[in-house]
Amino acid sequence: MINRDAVIADTQHWLEQAVIGLNLCPFAKAVHVKQQIRYVVSSAKTEATLLDDLLQEMDFLMAADSAEVDTTLLIHPLVLTDFLDYNDFLDVADGATAEPEFDNALQIASFHPQYQFADTDVDDIENYTNRSPYPMLHILREDSIARAVAAFPEASDIYANNMATLRKLGLAGWQRLLAK
Repeated sequence: MINRDAVIADTQHWLEQAVIGLNLCPFAKAVHVKQQIRYVVSSAKTEATLLDDLLQEMDFLMAADSAEVDTTLLIHPLVLTDFLDYNDFLDVADGATAEPEFDNALQIASFHPQYQFADTDVDDIENYTNRSPYPMLHILREDSIARAVAAFPEASDIYANNMATLRKLGLAGWQRLLAK
């Protein structure tokens, strides 16, 4: 059984300490402060059920007022716990955003406890920019991304800045940061 409150609390702690605290995503603070992030914990145990949950959340986000809910974190602690399986599923998730009812208005960002970029070693600190306490699919509105990038002209520098921040912090610093 999933303790949804604990999963959400762990996710919010990671968001506040790492994503916002280290400024890994300069756009996250505003939606967090305005409480425009929807946290959904899926009880899916299969990829098919997770896809159903993803489509349901995408429908919800398309219908929601962006001033109320701008983005959704679909956290799925029971399925796709292996990163390679999760990575394969991202093609399915991205394909869902191209369905006619979504008209490419949404985008999926990926976070996983074992996240690993291509051409990196498992323990490379750079992988931690996308490491989260649980596997999750971050559903974003394309309009929100466009507004955020327009307001932050150096958006193309975010990736390089994040790598530098984590190299400076190191693994021990990361672990201290997320310790409760």
